Amino acid sequence: MKKKYVVGVTGASGIVYARRLLEVLSEQATVYLVVSEIAEEIARHEGIDLTDLPVIREDNHNLAAEIASGSFRYDGMVVVPCSMKTLASVSAGLSSTLIARAADVCLKERRRCILVMREMPLSRVHLKNMLAVDEAGATVMVASPPFYGRPETIDDLVDMVVARILDHLGVEHDIGTRWSGYDDA
Repeated sequence: MKKKYVVGVTGASGIVYARRLLEVLSEQATVYLVVSEIAEEIARHEGIDLTDLPVIREDNHNLAAEIASGSFRYDGMVVVPCSMKTLASVSAGLSSTLIARAADVCLKERRRCILVMREMPLSRVHLKNMLAVDEAGATVMVASPPFYGRPETIDDLVDMVVARILDHLGVEHDIGTRWSGYDDA
């Protein structure tokens, strides 16, 4: 049976991470995509097109969507990038958008829920919210690519972050560079 994932894209810079994740994930799973209004604006500003992907699009205002229910079975959710507003909503259990509601459902049903931050510096409030979602069962990731693979392009950096997201979802892939020890060359 084909796996199902929910991807939420919220209003933080770094929509390129969402684009790449969707490209890879949609090749082997059914993907439900929810994009916030501000994320759509940021995508246009950053020159990232999310409209041509083979995904099931959901309206962020439709709290009656199937992904808003615990009875709808899916394998996990990623919010990438995750704005501090969305983090705060998930942390407090406020489900005023479909993205926040789906994350809330994901946590209550004990499914994989990954929130990928792309913000810095972090305030004490942000850190407390990250700790709260971690304690609730989410995985908090920061879009911070490693440099041991000696990246040559922005795409290389993006792939390193997306590879870690896929690893934590348990999705097989061949993108990014894995650590294999120091080169003695």
